[in-house]
Amino acid sequence: MAREKQVTITDIARSLNTTVSTVSRALSNHPSIGVEMKKKVEEAARKLNYRPNVLAANLRRGNTKTIGMIVPLINRHFFANVIAGVDEVLHREGYNLLICQTSESLQREKEVIENLIQNRIEGIVMSLSKESFVSNHIKKVLDYGIPLVQFDRVSADLDVNKVVNDNFNGSYGAVSHLIEQGCRRIAHFGGMFPINIYSERLRGYKQALADSGLNFDNSLIFENVLTQEDGYALTINLLQSDSCPDGLFSASDMSALGALLAVNKYGSTLKKHLRIAGYANEPFTEFTCPSLTSVEQHSVEMGRAAATMLLDEINHSSAERIHKTVTIPAQLFIRNSSLK
Repeated sequence: MAREKQVTITDIARSLNTTVSTVSRALSNHPSIGVEMKKKVEEAARKLNYRPNVLAANLRRGNTKTIGMIVPLINRHFFANVIAGVDEVLHREGYNLLICQTSESLQREKEVIENLIQNRIEGIVMSLSKESFVSNHIKKVLDYGIPLVQFDRVSADLDVNKVVNDNFNGSYGAVSHLIEQGCRRIAHFGGMFPINIYSERLRGYKQALADSGLNFDNSLIFENVLTQEDGYALTINLLQSDSCPDGLFSASDMSALGALLAVNKYGSTLKKHLRIAGYANEPFTEFTCPSLTSVEQHSVEMGRAAATMLLDEINHSSAERIHKTVTIPAQLFIRNSSLK
């Protein structure tokens, strides 16, 4: 089916045998155009089903009223909630939100940033892909004078406003809870440790062990175990080992879910059990069997904070601005998976 041709002001001008500039002025209610001509233009626009190009009009005024948002994955509960928080604040202030997904690819992240710059976006809210260990491509945003707020996964070497979760204390609380439940050998399923959120969760894990007088064992640390499949496969290996841990703190609820499924299937047969805690408080954590202990990140609040910071920078831009980092508190939800 052929796509319907979009009606332009040139079509309206041709139908009225007048100039494009006359139609343009009439549609913008310019005082130089008489009432009769304005009525003719409005009537022709209705008949032809003309829809104004808002973006083009805003570009002519130097104001797109559009914010770009870059996320690694749209189909994650955490990022969807952050998007909702950002949109809530922006919509109230008359801004549109253009959402871009990098699919955890550095190359796509670079392409998205280029496209947003070319489309003269007014500001950008972004979280890094898991491949983004350098930030030269992001500095280009700042070179163009575009306000930028990073959230969740952020660059340490960029002087911009940031909104992060309290990953250290979230992790510290989860691991301390496992220790209180009697765990003494606690495995950690982490993400890519160069990424700030995963390095902070590892740091909280280590500190909880140290404060409880437990030795750190590097053989219990597993990097880039974030999916259900990886959590499941790795947990089966742990259950079959002679030095099986008695606790597990996962930086992802998805790999924690995989671990839970493995324990449910093989734990009783192998006479081994793991007390498990995850991170993110995904909706499914309440409904697993047993229900999954997890750390809530308050993602909607994170989105609201990021959008508020961005609008403040857009409305009060200053070369002397001191950028800040807002930390959203984490909250441990204790459920049956971690209890004695």
